[in-house]
Amino acid sequence: MRNYWWLGVTRDIGRYVEGCDLCQRMKNKTEELAGKLKLSEVPEKLWTHLIVDFITKLLVVARKDAILVVCDRLSKMMYFVATTKGTLVEGLARLFRDNM
Repeated sequence: MRNYWWLGVTRDIGRYVEGCDLCQRMKNKTEELAGKLKLSEVPEKLWTHLIVDFITKLLVVARKDAILVVCDRLSKMMYFVATTKGTLVEGLARLFRDNM
């Protein structure tokens, strides 16, 4: 803009940059850099920090089509419980109580 100027120069340059494939690839990122990673705290007792997940879309066997996986973060010990894909929160609590 030091050497050339016309009415709407900023708007025209913005449109050109948005439409230019090379400009979009080489454009500087305006996002803030991510901060330093923080280490997760290591559990000191067994079965105080758990990871719970479902494995779904399995073949139906004995009216069960999913597996509840419960893993202890410290010992990496796992429990697998056969269940159904439509299990609600109350059912999950019962499965956890009855099988752990």
